[in-house]
Amino acid sequence: MTEAKKRSSISMLKSKSPVVEQYRTIRTNLQFSAVEKDIRSMIFTSANPGEGKSTTSINVAAVFAQQGKRILIIDADLRKPSVHTNFNMENFLGLTNIITKQNQLQEAIQSSIYPNLDVLTSGPIPPNPSELLGSNGMENLLEEAKMNYDLVILDTPPVNAVTDAQILANMTDGVVLVVSSGSTEIQQAKKAKELLQKADAKLLGAILNKKKQKYSDEYYYYGK
Repeated sequence: MTEAKKRSSISMLKSKSPVVEQYRTIRTNLQFSAVEKDIRSMIFTSANPGEGKSTTSINVAAVFAQQGKRILIIDADLRKPSVHTNFNMENFLGLTNIITKQNQLQEAIQSSIYPNLDVLTSGPIPPNPSELLGSNGMENLLEEAKMNYDLVILDTPPVNAVTDAQILANMTDGVVLVVSSGSTEIQQAKKAKELLQKADAKLLGAILNKKKQKYSDEYYYYGK
């Protein structure tokens, strides 16, 4: 794989920045949330588009990989996938090819330039995203991935827009909701939380994104 694009905001590129320290705090809090049950898979979603869920999920995956854990990030946004652009990867073969049994999982996984961090891009955009994500093929894929990785992180579409995140919530060990400071309305965030709860999702917490601070352009924190 070639070097990551300059516009990519993967945390390992700025390992000493205050923003990266906050991602490490998120990592610590997620680990504490797993006291009673080992979390092997989690999804990242948001209330609405443009709230930073993809960037956040990628950065959290990166800081987990820094611990020496084997991490797989899956682009499960089969409507507007973006993970491959952050890693400057091709997206001809990915998640949809595996679910539809055109290829094997190991054939589609791509190694990133970061140690311990692998990527499964979305693959070709299908006409029926929700049906694919709710299929036995998706469940089988997740089970296989967890056999080979310490943690599987899925980037999913906004929960208020489509049902995809709710569907995947039942297949994974937890959900992280990303909200954007100054953008996400309180009622929209509440609606997203309610939709996830109706799906019996284990809500691990919420991340406030794009919070301005004096010493940083962006600041992230984690809280329940």
